[in-house]
Parts: sequence; structure tokens; C-alpha cells
Amino acid sequence: MGRFDRHTVLITGGTGGQGTSHVRGYHAEGARVVIGDVSGHRGQALAAELGERALAVPLDVTEPDSWAEAVAATEQHFGSLTILVNNAGVQNPPAPVEATDPKVWQRVLDVNLTGAFLGVRAAAPALRRAGGGVIVNIASTSGIGGTALYAPYVTSKWGLRGLTKTAALELGRDGIRVNAVHPGVVATPFITEPAAGADAPISDFYSPEPFAVPRLGQPADITGALLYLSSDEAAFVTGSEFVIDGGLLLGPALRH
Repeated sequence: MGRFDRHTVLITGGTGGQGTSHVRGYHAEGARVVIGDVSGHRGQALAAELGERALAVPLDVTEPDSWAEAVAATEQHFGSLTILVNNAGVQNPPAPVEATDPKVWQRVLDVNLTGAFLGVRAAAPALRRAGGGVIVNIASTSGIGGTALYAPYVTSKWGLRGLTKTAALELGRDGIRVNAVHPGVVATPFITEPAAGADAPISDFYSPEPFAVPRLGQPADITGALLYLSSDEAAFVTGSEFVIDGGLLLGPALRH
């Protein structure tokens, strides 16, 4: 028996590097998984591979109507929604604040922050109907420190921290827990391929060698934390922030 046999989880950005890992992780633990995917066809291919406990829904996280349709499709197909993972995110091409295009700024905030806000707003009534549930927002270590040349991304992730804590206070008495995960540098195309408009990927100028765990993170590192936070083992955890970064925020480790 899997930990999530009685649960249905909706994962945004469900076909990205981390998203696919999360979908597979929940599915392996018995959950019914709903793959939110702005492109449509990639989600359908993943759902077809996983079988009857998987459903792909077109989902543009910046559009309230798209959220309403995704939640309705989830409840219609599987009967309830008990877990939401706000995973969808975009990166900006590196630029100092004074050279950042306001359209780029707005796009990053629309997806990374407003998208999560709309997700909480749309999912909360469904989670209440299910008798309670869990929301996990995927933030970033950039939302705890700062990263030069990435003001839109950093700002969106700092804002997500506030949304997480506020939602945890508002929804706690409905049996809905809300937490945030802060990944460090994880080996996905988000890091290993250039962002739109960028000349080089982040991995070209980042090295994990100085830090306590001298490697890039793997999507499975983040998925493991999600599974814990969504489970009954974390029933007393809400409004919390889980940093998964191999010691990045700690700074350089002692060398032997």
C-alpha cells in the first residue's frame, strides 16, 4: 500500500525537469496524478505512459479560467483534489535591474508568483470539499538570499514565501497545510540550458565544489521532500520553509 493511495495531486509544470520527477514520485506511491502542462501534448504523453491513475490537463497558471477548468477536470475525473504542488516557474535572462525589460519582470512574476496565488485561490475550495489537504509551493534559495542579475526571479520567490505563510494561517483551520520548498541549484534544463534571451546556462558559471555537498541537486532530492510534506508524517508542519541546497546558503565548507 502506497502512502498516497487515497490522494489526488495536481502538479503544475508537470512535464519539466523537476515536475516530471514529482509526477513519477507521487504516482509510484499510489497517488492519482494530474499533470498540469501549458503545452498539452507533453503532459498527455506522460499520462499515457503512466496509465489510468494519471490525467493531463492543459493549464496556463497565469489564467484564472484555466485554473478553474483544471480543478474541475480533476474533481470530475478522480472525485477529489487533496494535494496541490505549485511547481511551474520561469527564469529571466541575466541582467542588472536597470537593464531589465519591464515585460520580462512582469512575465516572471505572472508565472512564478501570481500563478501560485491563483493556484491556492482555485484549489482551496476543492481541498475543503475533500476534507482537507496540502499545498506545497516550490520557491528557491534565491527567495532567501539574493542573486545578482536575476531580480525578477528573486523577487517572485521572496513573494512566494509570504504567500505561503499567509495561506497557511488562513487555511489551517480547514485542515489544509501550506509549506514551501527552497531548492538550490538542481540539474534540470532550467539550469543546464540557457533561459530565453540568455547566452549561457547557469551551470556554465556555477560550481558546487566549495559547498558542504559538492554536487548539483537532483530532481529526486526535491521530490523526496514533497512526498514527506504531503504525507501524514508531516501532519504538524505548516507555514514552514524547507531548504534543499547542499549547503549553498551556508557558504563555503571547511576544506580538509
